[in-house]
Amino acid sequence: MDIREILEHLPHRYPMLLVDRVLEMELGKRILAIKNVTVNEPFFAGHFPHNPVMPGVMVIEALAQAAAILAFCTGNAKPDESSVYYLVGIDEARFKRPVIPGDQLVLEVSLERSTRGLMKFSAQARVGDALAAEATLLCTLRAA
Repeated sequence: MDIREILEHLPHRYPMLLVDRVLEMELGKRILAIKNVTVNEPFFAGHFPHNPVMPGVMVIEALAQAAAILAFCTGNAKPDESSVYYLVGIDEARFKRPVIPGDQLVLEVSLERSTRGLMKFSAQARVGDALAAEATLLCTLRAA
């Protein structure tokens, strides 16, 4: 899935769009996507000017956006003005290595459970073979 298709399945736009490409997707199961981290990201200006590091919350947001793409595609739906996809919980978040400009963040998200509109995902972000972050994400689609 290229950036044009991603824009159809996510309401996010620059500077908050954090998924550049979807490499693999098994509907109802898992997604593998990438975020190319560049020095031009707006958060690097202040985090930190002499030693840029991608904030952990932005890594989690990238994982949540990959989860949203999986959820919308699985449900054969697209975001619209009448609904919002919310990240409602983050459990067991761990940050293992800094993400810096030039890294390619590989986002792997698996749907663990979907009950009454609440979806639970296991998520990992890697740079190469190194685990950068992992978390359990809870998400829901609600009326705006």
